[in-house]
Amino acid sequence: MRILVVEDDRSLASALVELLEDEFYAVDLASDGDQASELMDINTYDLVVLDWTIPPPTGIELLREWRDRGEQTPVLMLTGRTGLEDRVDGLDTGADDYLTKPFSFEEFLARVRSLLRRREKTLRTTLEAGDLSMDRAARTVRVAGESIDLSPKEFALLEYFLNRLDEVVTRTDLSEHVWDDSFDSLSNVIDVTIHRLRKKIDGDRDEKLLHTVKGVGYVLRSERTS
Repeated sequence: MRILVVEDDRSLASALVELLEDEFYAVDLASDGDQASELMDINTYDLVVLDWTIPPPTGIELLREWRDRGEQTPVLMLTGRTGLEDRVDGLDTGADDYLTKPFSFEEFLARVRSLLRRREKTLRTTLEAGDLSMDRAARTVRVAGESIDLSPKEFALLEYFLNRLDEVVTRTDLSEHVWDDSFDSLSNVIDVTIHRLRKKIDGDRDEKLLHTVKGVGYVLRSERTS
């Protein structure tokens, strides 16, 4: 899943990005309101982590603008404001959750996971396709009962496919949801990562799970097919 972090405190922003990337999320970072607004206009996000007091437009101004135009992306508001009135204002403006600084990273991740579960209502701990199974909580994948090792990006890619079984997924879909804003659309990193993933889940089997749809994209089948 792809997350936008909007935070002007460099040390905190860096820590949050690293924390989220360690959990296999694709993360973009904005340090002010203008940059955040631009990224929201050109990308699709599963969650926004939004600081209240960024350089203008402020977080609360951005949130009001997004909700007024019908943007429904979940927003976790970060703020140093501790007053009840401020929390109510943030929630009434459209924030889905509210975290007061300073906060623990464990609580931050728990709130991120909670908001993402709300967005993806069909979220399950175990995802399956044919003889392949993924345990999202344990971060493990098995093929025909045998455990396979995946890199963080391969895991995130497979998770995206498993949530869209039998659907054709384009390179644009993958670049927007599995990679982050630093992704070079002219590179072959998507094809290379898919090639590595295919070798691990299909190997030399005649019947495959992951297929290329020429000129369109890729599809992960719910059952192995030739």
